[in-house]
Amino acid sequence: MNTSNSLRARAGRIVRKLAQLYPDAHCALHYETPLQLLVATILSAQCTDERVNRVTPALFARYPDAKAFATAKQAELEKYIQSTGFFRSKAKNIIACCRQLVERYGGEVPQTMEELVTLPGIGRKTANVLLGNLFAVPGIPVDTHVRRLSWRMGLSEHKDPVKIERDLMALVPRKEWTMFGHRMIFHGRRVCHARKPLCGQCPLAALCPRRGVGETDAVSDASAKPPLEHKTSTKRR
Repeated sequence: MNTSNSLRARAGRIVRKLAQLYPDAHCALHYETPLQLLVATILSAQCTDERVNRVTPALFARYPDAKAFATAKQAELEKYIQSTGFFRSKAKNIIACCRQLVERYGGEVPQTMEELVTLPGIGRKTANVLLGNLFAVPGIPVDTHVRRLSWRMGLSEHKDPVKIERDLMALVPRKEWTMFGHRMIFHGRRVCHARKPLCGQCPLAALCPRRGVGETDAVSDASAKPPLEHKTSTKRR
């Protein structure tokens, strides 16, 4: 991805500011084992982490390992996860995924992107969550918050999560990828809300080209927002 020097510089300032704002950002899902994080991340699709965390204690007590999930009755599993939404497809994916874990990996969660994305219910976002939090492999999980903030901050013009991920990887130092993802999610939940972002209270407002666009809280100096940099071309780094 070729980017202008001004965009790279602004991205660097955003990375540093997020690090100052959220030095202790972390995965909000509760887990004790790699398998638990895998299952919790599948459940978190179209669901809040808070709700998932209310479901998983009883779920993990009933299904303590991959073999237990792999041999679960789908109807019974659905009862445990119904409140997370899309529970039928999630139950189906969890069972199929854990069967693959048992058959191919001895019940363990694999440690590479290439292996993870072959598992049912696991895409690049979930794989990046697992790799970054479990195995210290840098990655940027592009969830709904990262997607929204990347567009608002002018870091990516794409809607496709894979293309957004590539844009961010080209702008953010590799060593920062995992924490950058956590911090973007924290900022999205606390300040840069989907429907009514708190632009007037945002410490990143001066770096945001879309500050005050659409319905927000009161914005004091909309004329101060920086322009969008022009991207000359895109290619994978």
